[in-house]
Amino acid sequence: MSAPRSQPVVRVRNLTRRFTLKGVLNGVDLDIRKGEFVALLGRSGCGKSTLLRALARLDHEATGEGEIVAPERLSVVFQDARLLPWKRVLDNVILGLGGPEARGRGLRALVEVELPGREASWPHELSGGEQQRVALARSLVREPELLLADEPFGALDALTRIRMHVLLKRLSDVHKPAVLLVTHDVDEAIELADRVVVLEQGRIVADIPVNLPAHGPQRSIRFAHLRRQLLTRLGVEDSPAHRETAAV
Repeated sequence: MSAPRSQPVVRVRNLTRRFTLKGVLNGVDLDIRKGEFVALLGRSGCGKSTLLRALARLDHEATGEGEIVAPERLSVVFQDARLLPWKRVLDNVILGLGGPEARGRGLRALVEVELPGREASWPHELSGGEQQRVALARSLVREPELLLADEPFGALDALTRIRMHVLLKRLSDVHKPAVLLVTHDVDEAIELADRVVVLEQGRIVADIPVNLPAHGPQRSIRFAHLRRQLLTRLGVEDSPAHRETAAV
């Protein structure tokens, strides 16, 4: 007999959100469990960022109703690293943290994101990928139960994105927060997530487990199948170029 599933750390029921008279979320239900990595896909304007901001308690300008249960201890990573330019890297990481252990925690977080020795650097001295690593360290140093990521790699070049994917996956495996990643990138969603949720016109229309084999030809086959399934849900035709990339 399989072990019972843990209770979700995120529970959303019948969530609606509106800006003036326009409905953005129209009855969303979503659970995320401890250590589970969920990717949220959807066309522009479907409500992805609105859902993330609702979970982060940052949607003060919206009206609506529904039930949201989410941890108090949560962190948000945005597409823009949002580092304070007048503070050095370590001070950005431990921003808002108090106590004698804050500096040590910040230094350990910088090691985790592969930036040892950069604690005294200024943000402008870092590349875009390094700035995002600092933003990730700033989130993880707070040991969040929920990590919300709103297209955190959207402004990075392709090679840096791949490196950040590996880093984020490793860190999420180590720290085991519940993760909700908003992305437009189907490949990114499949590579990183345990489940991929598709939002359309403010409603969840698909909730698909990934279950990729670790290695071998079955991984490529499963990847290509999921890609076709998700692209179809998003109204995009899977081109030969897409299929060639998925088989790599």
